[in-house]
Amino acid sequence: MNRNIASLVAGVLFGVGLGMAQMVNPHKVRDFLDILGTWDPSLAFVMGAAVVVYFAAWRLSLARSRPVFADVFRRPTRTDVLNPRLLGGAAVFGVGWGLVGFCPGPGISSLAYLLPQSAVFVAAMVAGSWAGGLVPNEPIESAAAARDERRKAA
Repeated sequence: MNRNIASLVAGVLFGVGLGMAQMVNPHKVRDFLDILGTWDPSLAFVMGAAVVVYFAAWRLSLARSRPVFADVFRRPTRTDVLNPRLLGGAAVFGVGWGLVGFCPGPGISSLAYLLPQSAVFVAAMVAGSWAGGLVPNEPIESAAAARDERRKAA
């Protein structure tokens, strides 16, 4: 129960933060991305603050033996593998963010405004998530791994 309450509080805090930072305003996001036009650098401060908070939380987590609401930490262990789902998802995310000014969190939060474009975005996001499951998940060999394989063979 405590885990659910903590998740609810974190989600509400995240949504309120997105609203206060105007990340749910697609015009604000597009202006941030339009560096040659109507550039608005204010969202850089939002991202900078997020990086600082995440860095502090990561460092604090390293000092703990286990998380508060779980038995073990599940941290990434592999950093050498790229796969089609990761690359395709990153490309779709970037294109979608640039075209419509929403990414998943702010898109869902913007549903509170009852705007049709928010509903269309979230429906497209759900469809895209489903379609992403159809993409094979085979790893793409990194350049470093390929180089190491060539050295071993030689």
